[in-house]
Amino acid sequence: MMTALLIVDMQSALVRGAFNEAAVLSNVQQLIGMAREAGAPVIYVQHNHASFEPMMKGNIGWEIHPLLAPEPDDVRFEKEASDAFYGTELESVLKTRNVTSIVLCGLMTQYCIDTTARSALSHNFDVILASDAHTTGDSSLAAPEIIAHHNATLAEVVHPTRKITVLPSSGIIFR
Repeated sequence: MMTALLIVDMQSALVRGAFNEAAVLSNVQQLIGMAREAGAPVIYVQHNHASFEPMMKGNIGWEIHPLLAPEPDDVRFEKEASDAFYGTELESVLKTRNVTSIVLCGLMTQYCIDTTARSALSHNFDVILASDAHTTGDSSLAAPEIIAHHNATLAEVVHPTRKITVLPSSGIIFR
């Protein structure tokens, strides 16, 4: 049994101006350090947006934020849907490495974090949502409300064999 760190869409164009940007960057950095120290896989997912130019593959905003730069041994995936499992090799890579749970962090809370968390359960993985390491911008609700709502409701998603646990970064242990 192993836990992997899944960093979703921490790309320059999305991070810039996101709610609590500096604290989230710091918390994701902390999680990366903890995962590497424990020998856990560190996996980056980058969104290839079809119409938002800064997030189109190859554009400067598409790149992983420089403070979170992947190392050569880290795994990187590109995706085109909110679900990091959809159309990617994520499930296969996790299973090959005997991963049974993922620590989830990144952007955007109400889209890619929410969808990937729920999808992970259906792909037979437990999820630990780092409550202070995901963020978004204002949308139909203010960003703090979106984040608080998802921290509360994702912990209550019902699944017969898997669960989503919500913890602050400092309380997460990689095994």
